[in-house]
Amino acid sequence: MIPFENIKTIYFDYDGTLHNSLTLYAPAFRKAYEFLVKKGDAKSKIWSDKEISYWLGFNPTDMWQAFMPGLSHEMQDKCSEIIGEEIKRQIEQTTPFLYEGALETLKYLKDKRYHLVFISNCKTYYKDTHTKLFGLDKYFESLVCSDEYDFIPKHKILKIIKDKYPEDMVIVGDRKQDMEAGKKNNIYTIGCTYGFAQKGELDDADILIDDIGKLKKYL
Repeated sequence: MIPFENIKTIYFDYDGTLHNSLTLYAPAFRKAYEFLVKKGDAKSKIWSDKEISYWLGFNPTDMWQAFMPGLSHEMQDKCSEIIGEEIKRQIEQTTPFLYEGALETLKYLKDKRYHLVFISNCKTYYKDTHTKLFGLDKYFESLVCSDEYDFIPKHKILKIIKDKYPEDMVIVGDRKQDMEAGKKNNIYTIGCTYGFAQKGELDDADILIDDIGKLKKYL
């Protein structure tokens, strides 16, 4: 069990934890895949949201290496660029969707004087855009994205930055990358079952929550 009375630093994943990113990512993924079909690098396929959601939580490098490892690095980079540009376009046309209670929970934790750290497998523009839209810098002491660390795994990024913050620590996230980051850094883990986790990914979490607001029950 997590000794909640000792926790001082809370790391937050973003997509699938605070932000329902599938509404942005799914159409962007489909656009990039259709580009590959037109180029003859992929077979035509209708992708469901559930299938696409598997790739949320991966950094772009790992995603393309796992999804289409035979694709040239040049084409992987091009598809990543297509996804990024489509997400940017969507953000300009509509506001991304945070989970209900996300900002209220962050404010509650900030007011309780926890050290809050944003850590996401995203690109810098994505972090900056969402920070501006939702005023994330009002809640987070630091905002870290994998783009700033050449897309190395999240557990390695956490190892680099964790000494800046006071112990004890907990990481909140919805994917295996978040659980791995916690376990490999001896940090407690809270798994979010409402996000995009695949079967078994949260089995090793110290506790599970089905709503971001449930953090108020523990912290």
